Amino acid sequence: MPKRTRVGALTALAGAALAVGTALAAPAAAAPKAPGFLAAADLPPRPGTSWTAGRVTAGVPDALRQDICVGVGLGTGQDTWYREFRTDLDTGARQVSAVLPSVSKAKGRFAKLDEDIVSCADRIEMEDPETEAAFQDHGDLPVGDGAHVYALHTVTSWGAGDIRLIALGREGRTVTVVDWGQLGGFGDAPVKAFKKTATTAVNKLH
Repeated sequence: MPKRTRVGALTALAGAALAVGTALAAPAAAAPKAPGFLAAADLPPRPGTSWTAGRVTAGVPDALRQDICVGVGLGTGQDTWYREFRTDLDTGARQVSAVLPSVSKAKGRFAKLDEDIVSCADRIEMEDPETEAAFQDHGDLPVGDGAHVYALHTVTSWGAGDIRLIALGREGRTVTVVDWGQLGGFGDAPVKAFKKTATTAVNKLH
């Protein structure tokens, strides 16, 4: 068996180090890019004020994680981004979008969120029997790979009423939720304008 010289050993070690260095230097898989988001001008007009848009931020807001309608369905916040919108009055909105690893997982996320939104009113009343909750289905929108609009009205035991519009949409691997709310009832909800906002949201994803 040939004797391994010190020079040969050093050469072998150098080659191994080079191989490890090459492996370490290999580029990592690119992180998902944030999808496109609504702009302030895309929100339903609110008489007496204007919309201001926050920055697109990675993750899911802590307050939204506790939301009984969409908090669980949004997941852990990995590969998720959100944008807050506000006015000088009582009206606010938020868009949250998640890029899933595959279309099938995006379909699953969409289905889970849809299920949670549809059952939201019943679960609110179960959790707090003194709060009245009513739900309206405003139908599908012909955009992307599917979108739907819902309305939720809640009234507390002391008479405070809130109206909320929720749009759920998907385009490929990306799922988005647009949430609008203010004081009032179903009659105060700008459903037609919000459907336009929801359509724009899905169209802007990619």
